[in-house]
This record gives sequence, structure tokens and C-alpha cells, in this order.
Amino acid sequence: MQSVTLEFRTDDLALLGVIPPGLFEKYEAVELLETLRLEQGWRLQLLRVRSRGPLRTATELERESRRIRAIYGLESFELVERRPRTRDYILLVRQRNPERLRHWLALAGGEISPTSPFRLTPETVTASFHGEERALRRVLKRLDREEFPYRVVRASGHPKAPEEGTSALTPLQATLVARAWVLGYYAVPRRITLTRLARQSGRSPPALGKVLRRAEGRLIARWLSTEGSGPTAGAADGSAPPGPPLGEP
Repeated sequence: MQSVTLEFRTDDLALLGVIPPGLFEKYEAVELLETLRLEQGWRLQLLRVRSRGPLRTATELERESRRIRAIYGLESFELVERRPRTRDYILLVRQRNPERLRHWLALAGGEISPTSPFRLTPETVTASFHGEERALRRVLKRLDREEFPYRVVRASGHPKAPEEGTSALTPLQATLVARAWVLGYYAVPRRITLTRLARQSGRSPPALGKVLRRAEGRLIARWLSTEGSGPTAGAADGSAPPGPPLGEP
């Protein structure tokens, strides 16, 4: 597996229709937090959008929903969170892919996915992708053949997967824990409830809670084992270490 970070000119992507026209008249930057679904025809993404001015309320956004979708070419969007102190919106956005992007995705054959860092500013777009090396090379060759300007910022192989039997997370656990962290489920106080997080993950709250608890157990067990805590490190499956005998403090 390979990871590559590319830099594009924002104006070039705007001409393709990947970036809505006029986006940076009201917003300073957009960061892709997670791609939840990527098809040739459309994409569903979790975005952090930084406003140039004060944030509108959830009621105002809902009232202007139709106009916002029309301006930025969105099929739908949902306000996940407002962060007035940093002037950020966290949005769940579904958007149609323009023709050129559909062709590139077809060439990738489902073997490439966007990853962090992925940040859009008025001048440049830093875009990172992870996937099969042969698929990444196919897409880059197509960009070269079409003379579409880009710059390779970084390229590297993906770290080897942990050996079987360790307390590493499964792909599902890693995805859901990362999403929960991004949306503030682990913040103090929490910025999103388990019920709302479950709805956005397509799972029931009990099912999601079970996945998260198992992942947390694995992470804690792994941390304790690396700390060399001896018998207090607990079992490899994430269970708690045995307590003291009855009657002892």
C-alpha cells in the first residue's frame, strides 16, 4: 500500500467543478476530515469549514438550506457541530462528482481513498490519498498525459500491519474510533451523543457502543503492555487485571 500527498492550484480544480465557484468568498479554508462513501458519481464527506465571519445559527442554516445547496452544488448537507470560538462548521456533505473526477475515480478502480492531510485554501489544495501503488500510478500517469498541473509533496509506503494476535484495531474499529474522535465523542464535555454518532455511522447505538468499547479495550491493553506494567497490564484481550483478594485494600 502507498500514500501520496499532492498539491494542486485551487483555481485549476475550480475550473473542473471539483471546488464550487465563490467558495472562498465566505470561507477561509476547508479540511476533509473523513470520506464516508466515495462512488464514481458522488461522494459523502465530513468537512471542517472555517468561516470568514461570525457563524450562522443552526436555524439560519436550515432556513437557507435550499439556497446553500444550489450555490455550492450539494445534494445534501447536515450541520454536525458549530464551533464559534474557531469559526468552524463541521458538516456532513453529499456532492455529485464532476465528469473529470468520475473518470479519475473509474481509473482508480476503487483502490484509492482520500486521507489526511486534505486541506483546501484560496490558493492551493493539499490532497492526500492512500491505496494500491499500481492504482495511484495509473491516476498520476493520466494527470501527466492530460497535462493537469500538480506537485508531489510526499510519497511513502504504508507501514506494515501489526502481526496477528496483537491488540491492534480492526479496520472497522479504527474507522469508527477515528470518526468518534473527530466529531468530539471523546471530548470533555462530549460534543456529540452516541445516538447521533450511530445515526451518522449507519449503526444502532448499542451496536456502535459495543464496537467502540472493544476498540477502547484493545487500545488500553496495548498501551499497558508497552508501558511494561507487569501484572497490572491486564489481559491481551482488553479485560481488566484481577483485583486484590477480598479483605485486602
